Amino acid sequence: MSVYANGFARVAGAVPVLTIAEPAVNAARTVELATRAADDGACLVVFPELGLCGYSVDDLFHQDALLDGCGAALDEIVAASAGLKPVLCVGLPMLVGDGLYNCAAVVHDGAVLGVVPKSYLPNYREFYEQRFFAAARDAIPTTVSIGGEEVPFGADLVFEARDLPGFALFVEICEDGWVAIPPSTWAALGGATVLANLSGSPVTIGKEGYRTNLCTGHSARTISAHVYVAAGFGESTTDLAWDGDALITENGSLLARSEQFATTDQIISADIDLDRLRQERMRMISLRDQVGDHADRLKSLRRIDFSFGELSGDEDVVRRVIPRFPYVPADSADRDERCAEVRSIQVQGLAQRLRSTGLEKIVIGVSGGLDSTLALLVAVDTFDRLGLPRTNILGYTMPGFATGGPTLRRAHALMDSLGVSGAEIDIRPSCEQMLADLDHPYARGEKVYDVTFENVQAGERTSHLFRLANANGAIVLGTGDLSELALGWCTYGVGDQMSHYNVNGSVPKTLIQHLIRWMITSGHHSAETTETLVEILDDVISPELVPAGDDGRIQSTEDTVGPYELHDFFLYHLTRFGYRPTKIAYLARQAWGDRTRGPWSDLLTEDKRNEYDAETIDHWLGVFLKRFMGNQFKRSAMPNGPKIGSGGSLSPRGDWRSPSDASARVWLDQLAGGMSGTR
Repeated sequence: MSVYANGFARVAGAVPVLTIAEPAVNAARTVELATRAADDGACLVVFPELGLCGYSVDDLFHQDALLDGCGAALDEIVAASAGLKPVLCVGLPMLVGDGLYNCAAVVHDGAVLGVVPKSYLPNYREFYEQRFFAAARDAIPTTVSIGGEEVPFGADLVFEARDLPGFALFVEICEDGWVAIPPSTWAALGGATVLANLSGSPVTIGKEGYRTNLCTGHSARTISAHVYVAAGFGESTTDLAWDGDALITENGSLLARSEQFATTDQIISADIDLDRLRQERMRMISLRDQVGDHADRLKSLRRIDFSFGELSGDEDVVRRVIPRFPYVPADSADRDERCAEVRSIQVQGLAQRLRSTGLEKIVIGVSGGLDSTLALLVAVDTFDRLGLPRTNILGYTMPGFATGGPTLRRAHALMDSLGVSGAEIDIRPSCEQMLADLDHPYARGEKVYDVTFENVQAGERTSHLFRLANANGAIVLGTGDLSELALGWCTYGVGDQMSHYNVNGSVPKTLIQHLIRWMITSGHHSAETTETLVEILDDVISPELVPAGDDGRIQSTEDTVGPYELHDFFLYHLTRFGYRPTKIAYLARQAWGDRTRGPWSDLLTEDKRNEYDAETIDHWLGVFLKRFMGNQFKRSAMPNGPKIGSGGSLSPRGDWRSPSDASARVWLDQLAGGMSGTR
């Protein structure tokens, strides 16, 4: 399936090797690169500023022969573009009226859609553009004649595709993007989603990093995709150097970049997510407020409609990194920084809750599993930071009917090595009493391990914890994570869904696993604690509520609800961006369909690097949608806890507010329809 069928658009930046003051040669190279980009499936190709003659020709801009040559070169490009799908943004000097302007011609399928003059002309240090050009504000004409046709002329043009929803292009030139309020800011407020900057921009020390910050920051502020292309090899080096820097950014993220100082032609490309931009803009009401503040100016933008025609292509691999673990950076430095920040947020949240209650003790159930381990480690760091004794952390491990010996041993080892107050309470007698009171078949000796059997144990543990908190002047620290809340994999009310405060409530399972891996490698804890953490991480994720079968296999959560690494992926894209299920499935196939594609965290060993086929992904996405929609009532009553990441939490007081009785039917139907070939 084409990337275009899933809300993406492939855009490109082209840096040709320039020949100074030879427009015909430069036009031929432009056509060659445009054709290559078209064959590659691009819908937009951006070229450098003044690329038909060279940015560095200086007083030659005022030579009629050069201007005539540029006009003829543009005619050649327009003619050659007939039948090509992409929009081309080409830089050249143009005489309009009696003024010479630094322009970008926007060309598509044998026609010029419009011409955009540069608004701000630098005239400092090495730049002398006011010597050569007039600024856009000085122009009287609103059209220019090209090839006998009058086409729109001005810095107020937005080019909107009728047949590619969400694609609205605005073009500006170099310095326009460096001023305090770039013209593209107004265009983005007026609906432009794709911003192109044709640049000359000679290179100096440190400029590469500055361009990165400029482009990523601008795309973030304007919630847009941004294509920046600077002049490269072939420009005059009389007094300057040129690195051919080209960047594609989207909403603050760098998607693609050219090779610096290349001496051959270059094309970079990336698939921008138009759905994501639409969703982000729809959510950000403050953006709409600013649109209202400047409505008169924005209404004056001229909108140029055009159609791409069929944009398909056979390639199904989206040209951008789709992280397998959206909550966890693959890059080790970014991951370490993220993990340290997560721990700090959790610690600060718990510290403030203790300070506000005036209490100096907590009660926590320690199972020897992932979630309670992380919560206990957060508690230890919190008490250390507050200067409270670790013995004020009252940890209880509470074996039930299916608690394994290794799990129980790890729980004790963890509490002992961390120096907290550890104790054991056997909940089986109280559970047996309750099962007898309920006249449950298990009380009569039958091996019936139903939901009641499981929830009696979960409820007894929670009931003990709350009464222990009462008895000790403490609060109950929750341990359940974001993934379990999303799936409803928790016992409601008097069960693990409830606590006085939960530091894990917005931390997904995959992030918890990475946090513990990070703690193992960081040397933050003693050798005994670290050894226990390794064992906990390597064990099967299990609630240990049902006794092992005759084959000895213990209860596995992921056998029942599916892989957490897929569910966390689904959760992020559903709640963070509101994507259609078919798009979520498409993204999951991109991320998880081939284990050899894309980066992995260095903390994941080869045997943990999984891949899933389309059928498996679609199945578990259906399971996720049913469980997610069906368990909102549990999230509507979730305890307080700090929000951790931009992926959101599911707190009804924060990121996610949803009715408890909503149906999943429209999502499931859309997924089924998508699997049948419809979007």
